[in-house]
Amino acid sequence: MPEVGFLARDTSRGEIGRVVDRQAGRVWLRPVGGGREWDVRQEDVEPVSVGEILRPFVAEANRRSWEGR
Repeated sequence: MPEVGFLARDTSRGEIGRVVDRQAGRVWLRPVGGGREWDVRQEDVEPVSVGEILRPFVAEANRRSWEGR
């Protein structure tokens, strides 16, 4: 179970957020770029690596670098 401050995936929604609280079998997540929190059952949360978050940004940067050639 990810600790408060760490990234996690809500497997029921397929979304990633930062853990902001945990209470009574629920986990509150906030979108990485900011926004409204949502809560999810503890069983539906799994840890996420920073690499998973960075992967789409790196792919976009690589695409842009190839376009500029």
